[in-house]
Amino acid sequence: MSTASHGEYYIPEPSKWPIVGTVALTTSVIGAVNTIHAGEMSLLLPVGLLMIAYLFFGWFGSVIDESMAGKYSAQVDKSFRLGMMWFIFSEVMFFAAFFGALFYARVLSVPWLGGAGNNAATHEFLWPAFEAVWPLLSNPDNTKIVAPAEAMGAMGLPAINTAILLTSSVTLTWAHHALRAGNRLHLNLGLGITVLLGCIFLVLQVEEYIHAYNELGLTMSSGIYGSTFFLLTGFHGFHVTMGTTMLLVILIRCLKGHFTADNHFGFEAVAWYWHFVDVVWLGLYIFVYWL
Repeated sequence: MSTASHGEYYIPEPSKWPIVGTVALTTSVIGAVNTIHAGEMSLLLPVGLLMIAYLFFGWFGSVIDESMAGKYSAQVDKSFRLGMMWFIFSEVMFFAAFFGALFYARVLSVPWLGGAGNNAATHEFLWPAFEAVWPLLSNPDNTKIVAPAEAMGAMGLPAINTAILLTSSVTLTWAHHALRAGNRLHLNLGLGITVLLGCIFLVLQVEEYIHAYNELGLTMSSGIYGSTFFLLTGFHGFHVTMGTTMLLVILIRCLKGHFTADNHFGFEAVAWYWHFVDVVWLGLYIFVYWL
């Protein structure tokens, strides 16, 4: 078998993980579709999710074992970096589509419904009482508009969560510099604080959702404002959950003595992902909460 010491590209042995991943994802999708149509939890959904967890644990465990065994050359490291770059690019496009939907609703659709441009007839015949303002809120004169009673403000929990994520980027950068300097104490401390901040962010977001649902009437079914709000913040929350999980795995590896100052791409890849998640949140805070 090729090893990094020979300067050759490492070719792994045949693996079961791709077929496990295929079965896991297929089972999860079928379970999700059945759950949506039946209105109750399908047994296939939790089974599929457990299979995905098993996939992650096993496949990434194999990669870690190969890395620790010194089987990866500089060429493999380059391929990992390019793969992570393309993955983050795909994530940029993913969120760009949702920000595009928000832009279309706010900047184009709402003014059109209000009679802007050549749409005076649309406004007059469809919703003559419609006011082209954002966010769309319910009022007695606009009975055709399904909307929440109040919009989510930028202060309070959203502002606190913004400060938390910005701080987490600082602590993660601190840990990265400590790793490159060989300071394991500061590395573990910085990573531990970053994981803690990620968990706090998620707890506060759940509290924010409870407040939105119970006090503001803001739900997925409360019109275009509710849909775009939960679409953007919900998917971002999922990314924070995944990022926090990955950071926890990296922390455990660091506590076990993994990574060196010159060989730590696993750490860098997760750091890239976390900083990307932070940048997306800044866009969310500005365009969803503030403007």
